[in-house]
Amino acid sequence: MAFIQMNMMSQCLMRTVQVNVILPADKIEMPDKVGQKVTGNDGPFKTLYLLHGVFGSQIDWVNGTNIQRWAEEKNLAVVMPAGENMFYLDQPQIHNFYSRFIGEELVELTRRMFPLSRKREDTFIGGLSMGGYGALHNGLVYHDTFGYIASLSGANIFERRDNNMFYGSKEHLEALYGNLEDAKNSDKNTSWLIRQCVKEGKTDQKIYLACGIEDSLLEGNRSWKRQLEDAGFDLTYEEGPGAHEWDFWNRYIKHVVDWLPLEEANQGINSGNVC
Repeated sequence: MAFIQMNMMSQCLMRTVQVNVILPADKIEMPDKVGQKVTGNDGPFKTLYLLHGVFGSQIDWVNGTNIQRWAEEKNLAVVMPAGENMFYLDQPQIHNFYSRFIGEELVELTRRMFPLSRKREDTFIGGLSMGGYGALHNGLVYHDTFGYIASLSGANIFERRDNNMFYGSKEHLEALYGNLEDAKNSDKNTSWLIRQCVKEGKTDQKIYLACGIEDSLLEGNRSWKRQLEDAGFDLTYEEGPGAHEWDFWNRYIKHVVDWLPLEEANQGINSGNVC
């Protein structure tokens, strides 16, 4: 498994963005396995665009979970961009087109750089907390790009009941979303976006949601569950012990990898093996 740390210029953001990539392209045959063939090294690879949460960075998923090992086992490429604290939304007034960056530019540039599949059914988006919201929002907005969407402990901002985090304040939310009343009737509100998908007949994506039963965001995720089920999406929903924490996300990102339509684990030595 190659782990690539890179800086790339973004036209959508008009600055250099840090992006980490897991690319399972370096497997070699085990020396004690006669006639073994290691497949999948050349791609094209199925790809998960994986978004971090508030206070995080492009390295979070690798530091906090075993995603590197599980991606290697299943020949899954994983692209992890820096999202700052911007909720992966377009903010035209300051030329922060984060949504367009995630749904268009990042996908196209990484497909040019690496042997990634261009098929919708092989292209996935996921995230946790702020990134869980970003995955659901941008997955639905870019319906024709992403076939599968996964959100862990997603931040359902419009149904948040407390202000314990800085992004719960009205002032901060309006800096991100604009006028909140206007935002409720736009694609920045996932509830509005789900209804719009129904109107346009775009409910064929597969969606995975999970949240810890001790997480303050649980009720917002349950609300998403009801809305997505009522809309007719193919939804897998799980709850389990845990709060807003890496122990939970480490367990459930494995559930996401198992849920995605990936290959069986391949044999072979790779840079993630320890002998």
